[in-house]
Amino acid sequence: MTYTESFNEALAAALDTAKLYRHEYVTPEHILSALLRQDPFCIALEECMCNSRELQRHLNEYLKKIESVPTEIEYSQELSFQMNEMINNAYLIIQNSGAEQMTIPHIVQAMLTLRESWAAEILKSIFKENLADFLSELVTQYECYEEMNEISEASQTEAWRNYVTCLNDNIAAHNPLIGREEELERTIQILCRRDKNNPLHIGEPGVGKTAIAYGLAALIENGKVPERLQGYKVYELDLGTMLAGTQFRGDFEKRIKSVMEGLCEEGKAIVYIDEIHNLVGAGRSSEGSMDASNMLKPYLERDDIRFMGSTTYEEYNKYLSRSKGIVRRFSQIEVPEPTIDETIKIIEGLIKRYEAHHNVKYAKGVIEYAVKASAKFINDRHLPDKAIDLIDEAGAYRELHPLTGKRGTNRVDKALIMDVLSRICKVDSMAMKEEDTATLETLYPRISSQIYGQDEAIREIVSAVQMSKAGLLDENKPLASLLFVGPTGVGKTEVAKVLSAELGISLLRFDMSEYTEKHTVAKLIGSPAGYIGYEDGGLLTDAIRKTPNCVLLLDEIEKAHPDIFNILLQVMDYAMLTDNKGRKSDFRHVILIMTSNAGAQHAHKASIGFDSKVSAGEAMLKQVKKSFKPEFINRLSGTIIFNDMDKKMATLILNKKLRELQDKLTAKGVTMHLTDAAKELLLNRGFTTEYGAREMDRVISSMLKPLLTKEILFGKLKKGGEATIDTNGTTLTI
Repeated sequence: MTYTESFNEALAAALDTAKLYRHEYVTPEHILSALLRQDPFCIALEECMCNSRELQRHLNEYLKKIESVPTEIEYSQELSFQMNEMINNAYLIIQNSGAEQMTIPHIVQAMLTLRESWAAEILKSIFKENLADFLSELVTQYECYEEMNEISEASQTEAWRNYVTCLNDNIAAHNPLIGREEELERTIQILCRRDKNNPLHIGEPGVGKTAIAYGLAALIENGKVPERLQGYKVYELDLGTMLAGTQFRGDFEKRIKSVMEGLCEEGKAIVYIDEIHNLVGAGRSSEGSMDASNMLKPYLERDDIRFMGSTTYEEYNKYLSRSKGIVRRFSQIEVPEPTIDETIKIIEGLIKRYEAHHNVKYAKGVIEYAVKASAKFINDRHLPDKAIDLIDEAGAYRELHPLTGKRGTNRVDKALIMDVLSRICKVDSMAMKEEDTATLETLYPRISSQIYGQDEAIREIVSAVQMSKAGLLDENKPLASLLFVGPTGVGKTEVAKVLSAELGISLLRFDMSEYTEKHTVAKLIGSPAGYIGYEDGGLLTDAIRKTPNCVLLLDEIEKAHPDIFNILLQVMDYAMLTDNKGRKSDFRHVILIMTSNAGAQHAHKASIGFDSKVSAGEAMLKQVKKSFKPEFINRLSGTIIFNDMDKKMATLILNKKLRELQDKLTAKGVTMHLTDAAKELLLNRGFTTEYGAREMDRVISSMLKPLLTKEILFGKLKKGGEATIDTNGTTLTI
């Protein structure tokens, strides 16, 4: 027995109505309520002078009186005794009439035969002696409705073409496939198999999986495939369009079926499904219903239609591998990332298209430079996609910002590629320049003019940066991993600040005194799944992902929990750190600086003994080697001892602090002069080997700044002027 579409819709609507009222039993009254939502039924009522809205109102009042199941109780719906009786009567009517389908008029006729049924009584009371006329009108209306549906379905037999795109017809609009001979040959070989002739391409995003599908379509069009595949068409299935607008249960399944049947009738079809993992769960409305992958299984076994899919490793493992029935019907082909040389050949084959599109010329050597630079600096994407994007964006920039001169001479050179790349991956352009080394050449004198008495430390830092620029360091390690050891206030943190400023890159500072507890490790790389903060990610990994080229300062590293040192081991060894979601942060362009005051309490022992020449920093270094594990110290590219503060260094620092103060006074129109005696007093009060340069700041803030503040706010320097600072022996005077 088959059923008309209107009967299936009425039955589904009746179930939904009973569920809405939380009725345990589905009754004929629920069916009557569902019929009042169908146009043919309402038209038949109106033709027989019956108000459908009035009938619906009476019906709603009746349904509200039926006892509902309390919300806290779980229940399952069942058909009532009268409902079963009505369906049995409908079967008897069909057998006697010789009809082939169960229709709505059969159900209504069976409803009228029920005894003690509210639905039957209300219909009889409305129509009385006109009941036969109503049934006749009902048959007429539903026959017209079903005929219109059949015409509509017939007109939509070709509608399946709206959900697919024929790649054979769009070859010219897509980049040609260059290389990939091995993967393409394996694809053709699988398509020619008798069983499991459905290839599945698995590879990272951007390696060219979709390009293989277009390459296959091009070979078919050019007749360069085996005889078995001659005349085939490659159709890309658009799952997004198929899912759009599927409001009711069965809509999506109907579209899938129409597409598959249409392709089978077409014959010689290869269905290409990009992001094929989306099939798993697509269109599923509940746990028991079928999804797209289950619906396609019968077609995967047919000989007149073949399937070809592509997905990434991550999504294959996450979604597709769980659907064993789908996986076993496909033959997997791995699509690896092309090498730098292969990528250069690919782009050389495409470059004419980009030159014509942007109306530019790419200079000699630009392609090779762009590929190598993108491979080195863009770490979260894959070749050839990231190199093609770089070439394309550079061409778009030159098209929008043409060079002055005659039209047609616009050239894309290495400098433009470098500028575009620096914006894409947030790496400072100086780090990528090949020719400009003047900035690096003067780096040492520029830093040493701002940091006093720490020439050895500065020299080692500059040397690491210059060696990296020269390409002599291991590319899979940070630019430098340095441990600064020395007493407080001698310039360890200041060196990191000045270095980042002179290189024109960001300074990321983490105070390790905040990471003394074991659980604080999760703050750096993110909390494990299931814990609070999992969605937030890690502070360190996110910061490096956003700013991959920086000076990373881990202040007072000895205060961190030992587990943090284990994290830093892989950073110093492989320049890579993985967060709680499996995303990798690249430290290859990071200058890692760690400062330590470990053993500061032992620093005074350096001067014990006759004619001792051991500095506080060297004394602290012995303690540092006891505090840190050998594998940690062994991975450092340098352990730099900062010199103790001496009077010469203190004098230079005092002059620097006074210059900084003068810069602030200049904005107020004030010029400051200090006598030698005043400078000597500040130096004597501010110079202590125990507290370093920070003591100098405190002395200037407590002795000099209050004098100037009073005069600027309330005294003779309100409108600017000159101030001479002198001393009366114990304090400063102005």
